[in-house]
Amino acid sequence: MPTDTIHIPVLLKEAVDALSVRPGGRYIDCTVGAGGHAETILQHSAPGGQLLGIDADPIATALAQNRLAYYGKSALIINDNFVNLSNICSSHDFEPVNGILFDLGISSMQLSESGHGFSFQHGAPLDMRFDPNQKLSAADIVNTCTETELARILFEFGEETYSRQIANLIVRSRPLFTTDQLATLIEKVKPRRERIHPATKTFQALRIAVNEELNHLELALQQTMTLLGHDGMLVVISYHSLEDRIVKNFMRRESTGCLCHPSLPQCACHHQPRLKLVNKQIIAPSLAEEIANPRSRSAKLRVARRISNSDALTNSSRRSHASTSKKIIPAHSANRKRNLFSTTLNLN
Repeated sequence: MPTDTIHIPVLLKEAVDALSVRPGGRYIDCTVGAGGHAETILQHSAPGGQLLGIDADPIATALAQNRLAYYGKSALIINDNFVNLSNICSSHDFEPVNGILFDLGISSMQLSESGHGFSFQHGAPLDMRFDPNQKLSAADIVNTCTETELARILFEFGEETYSRQIANLIVRSRPLFTTDQLATLIEKVKPRRERIHPATKTFQALRIAVNEELNHLELALQQTMTLLGHDGMLVVISYHSLEDRIVKNFMRRESTGCLCHPSLPQCACHHQPRLKLVNKQIIAPSLAEEIANPRSRSAKLRVARRISNSDALTNSSRRSHASTSKKIIPAHSANRKRNLFSTTLNLN
């Protein structure tokens, strides 16, 4: 079987353990990449196991198909965006499933591919599209957005404190077409006081905006609820606070009964929990993994188990309305950032 010499899977053992992979099970890897997690899932689910791997990047899906060719029809690899998760599973009769994995962010393989323009360490076109057939690129945003729009994107999606200064200099220096042009520009505005490169947050923000990553993540998480079978496991690895906040809030909402405001005397929402949290605290990489794979340092793994309607009714019957005093963040709050973006960025 082929081995992956390019990309090292993050939290590999922890993710496979969290999925509770068993022989004959069906699993989905929503970000299959080069197939590192997928290969281990297939090994642990043999005999009879099946895996559906999805990735928006055609280069990644080609690598995964080559790596997992050994498993034949047990491995189905699809070049698509996980925002279409339900349609993909329906068209390939791949439901219900025993576990779903999301390994978010960007791989070292994609960073090293100069043509994508994800990295400021290589001179490349300002692209940043996972799907090369998509129209909107980072160059479109950088060269056509207003200064206010640019500042908002950098602040909302990159949490960049120098967002206004960077946006101002970008607008005054346009047109910009390459990654090294943009990175050099940012270094003029932002002092290099931190361990990370001054352009890191800007590049993150542009990548998220180009690929609508936060919007797609929330939509895909909602779709998992109809795909997971009883006791199916939902496992998500995130790499920055924006992703992790969406995952945490989704799992919290779906593991809670009543979502009404505590001031209401009686529940009016009739919400039933569909998940049970497995780890209330994040699972982080070991020190040994961080040393071996620096990319893993920011990784956070969260796990939840799909519960049935009968389980939900039993749990909710034990829960008093007073227990909702713990703040539950509604879906519209998690969508705030993407809504701000979608109302201001109107590019053809």
